[in-house]
Amino acid sequence: MHLVSPPSGSDSREYGILRTFTDKHERDEFYRSDLFDRWQKHVAELTEGERTYRELHGLEAWFRGAGAPARWKMAFLTWLGVWPTSLLVGNVIGPPLADLHLLLSSAIVAAVIVVCLTWVVMPGLVKLFRFWLH
Repeated sequence: MHLVSPPSGSDSREYGILRTFTDKHERDEFYRSDLFDRWQKHVAELTEGERTYRELHGLEAWFRGAGAPARWKMAFLTWLGVWPTSLLVGNVIGPPLADLHLLLSSAIVAAVIVVCLTWVVMPGLVKLFRFWLH
């Protein structure tokens, strides 16, 4: 769980809670639990207006935070991360994998690209371009 605060310098009083679950079953169990029900009742007097629930999928998960940016901005920044990452990874680890079957070598290259994007490239780009995204 992460508490998402309003961007610094904004007049917004809107906070968010980002919860991550292993799978849909775990998520559904949590939202049906007594713990969640008690929490909802406890915080009701501390909040203004209606609560909003939203699932983040795919690209949006990289851009979680104080309001998702426009989809075109998410797509552009993702392209900006994927293009050089795939070029670099393909040229660095592609040649040593040349003797492997095409399906296996491409699966390994794709896995390394996904790991780089998920834990290094996209978090860095989102942080670097936060001023533009939001």
